[in-house]
Amino acid sequence: MKIATTTPVLSQKPIATGRYACLVQIHPAGEKMGHRHTLGDSPIVIGRSDSNDVSIPDIGVSRRHARIEFAAEGVRVTDLVSTNGTFINDRPIKGTEVIRDGDHLRIGNTIFRFLGGGNVESEFHEELYRLTIVDALTHLYNHRYLLEFMDREMLRAIRHSRPLAFLLFDLDEFKSINHRFGQLAGDSALREMVRLVRNLVPPEDLFVRNDGDEFGIVLVETSRPAAWAIAERLRETIERHIFSFENQSFNLTVSTGVVSLPDDSISTTNEALNLADQRLREAKNARRNQATNGPVVIPFSRDAIPEQQNFAHAV
Repeated sequence: MKIATTTPVLSQKPIATGRYACLVQIHPAGEKMGHRHTLGDSPIVIGRSDSNDVSIPDIGVSRRHARIEFAAEGVRVTDLVSTNGTFINDRPIKGTEVIRDGDHLRIGNTIFRFLGGGNVESEFHEELYRLTIVDALTHLYNHRYLLEFMDREMLRAIRHSRPLAFLLFDLDEFKSINHRFGQLAGDSALREMVRLVRNLVPPEDLFVRNDGDEFGIVLVETSRPAAWAIAERLRETIERHIFSFENQSFNLTVSTGVVSLPDDSISTTNEALNLADQRLREAKNARRNQATNGPVVIPFSRDAIPEQQNFAHAV
């Protein structure tokens, strides 16, 4: 029996009407992550200039980028004709729009979470905890949560002699995207890739951002052949997709390491992660855009993929 897990989602709470709302910086990681900007009766202006109420020293941010203020209908965000736009939940706003409790506000490479519910202090502390287990850029769980989940699932799989698989993959030569098009393009590509892969991962499994451009998928109750099939579908989906940012198009590929129980001699989470990482490096050192689930790197071949119309887990 599979254990259902949930993917972090944005809340859909009512529009804020009080005077105790705030913005909490949740990306990028660093000393400012978790910093709270309280909204008062006066508008707050965000931009690159030091004269703004909230200053973001980022070349992707305009000198005066956006204004946030209370209004009769709630809290409004106005884009001040910025160069790169202002985004609410990854959607560019046009002129002025109302922001809701739990929404993400993105300006340049910086992401804020808007808190405007009835108990902002409680929500703020909940958000600080959320920052420890959720990646703000992709909304996936992070490495810390992966360890907790894997510990639980490894123990269950071994105790009940049930199959378990883990895919560790990263984007090939991803740094070149940042170098060619800038960090905003790289962040956009990561979010777009996550949207593609999410459609391939059943809700009871776990899809995480492990670190940087490295991601992991824990497939419970999944045999090695079924995991291999999912890895191939993931590889093919990303390879065929055309990524774009500001009228620039590019392609991406992934390399993957696959480990599974009971096929591999592993008994702990650390052993599983280390073996998956080793196989990922083998795939990258060979030819990239492929995967390995053993000592020898095996290029993907449709002949090696089990015949099946979908990728439901074997039971």
